[in-house]
Amino acid sequence: MKKIILSLTLLLIPAFVYAEEVDLAPNAKAAIIVEASTGTILYQKNIHEKLPPASMTKMMGMLLVVESVEKGQINWDDIVIVSENASSMGGSQILLETGEKMTVDDLFKGVAVASGNDAIVALGEKIAGTEEMFVKMMNDRAKELGLKNTNFKNPHGLEEANHYTSAYDISKIALELVKHPKVLEYTGIYEDYLRKGTNREFWLVNTNKLVRFNQNVDGLKTGYTKEAGYCLTATASKDGMRLITVVFGEPESSTRNKETTGMLDYGFSMYSVEKLLSKDLKVGTIKIYASDKETYEIVPMKDVNILNNKTQEKRNVTYEINTKTLSAPIKKGEVVGKLKIIENNKTIDEIDITVKNDVKKANIFKLYLRNIKNIITGNTL
Repeated sequence: MKKIILSLTLLLIPAFVYAEEVDLAPNAKAAIIVEASTGTILYQKNIHEKLPPASMTKMMGMLLVVESVEKGQINWDDIVIVSENASSMGGSQILLETGEKMTVDDLFKGVAVASGNDAIVALGEKIAGTEEMFVKMMNDRAKELGLKNTNFKNPHGLEEANHYTSAYDISKIALELVKHPKVLEYTGIYEDYLRKGTNREFWLVNTNKLVRFNQNVDGLKTGYTKEAGYCLTATASKDGMRLITVVFGEPESSTRNKETTGMLDYGFSMYSVEKLLSKDLKVGTIKIYASDKETYEIVPMKDVNILNNKTQEKRNVTYEINTKTLSAPIKKGEVVGKLKIIENNKTIDEIDITVKNDVKKANIFKLYLRNIKNIITGNTL
């Protein structure tokens, strides 16, 4: 295993730093602020308490929809025939009728903007066959994400026994959702129409009013039931940094919006994101056995960001590259090692690295000449 250690000067904070001196959401049962690119928690309150999420439940369903599209299992222009089960959903809805035909794209918009219970059930039945199987998929995905305080009993969030999640778990779902531009494209809409130009035209108005009144907010999902109170998972982007906030159990929608706005203001005023390394930026070279060239450039598989606390001094850090012993051929995107970000002898982040370009296998003649050269020079791979 090869190690390369380089020195950097950066502004760093520990993996978990949050405001303890002030309650940013005094009326909420639970709350959290997370910086999206690093996953760092900036503020937390009762984040592991199991609570009813109301329509924030739909975030997991939305994640399954967008992932199904990206896997090629369904397409945005696929037609969904609405079942009697889907059309019978109460609560917030887009007034689907049994037998009505609507695209996956429009149904997704109906969930993202208007929080349609009927729309998420129709989408769930499209993906999984039945509502029950879709709920199983939701719980299976929750386990894959490591969510320990989540159990879904339905895809819409209407009150049901043993249906719960936590502020921390919902923030983890949100972190996955914001990786998909399609989600923010729709959760950032304030108003739109379905069935436009027909006699059943439906006006969509976003249940998240911050989308209209806060220029930085472009999602994600509100929720309300009598048991859950007023809930909101919000996300906003400013100066290259994206924040995710969650509040549970607020007494009024106005309080929910006010405290969420305060949490976002706190995050943006106290922290900033610095890009340490860009995706596809060369961080070193590697020798690969039986490869077409002697060395290949290696690059991070994603941008490496550091979260800065604006009140802290700069510190010296290093990054260390650990590579595997490898043989050609290798495709770009295959993991060839790890890049560790180290501060005070502690690994604070770890990123997969790959080759910048595909590695081809050398022909026999080239390998023969290389072996002769290595024997003469005393070099070995």
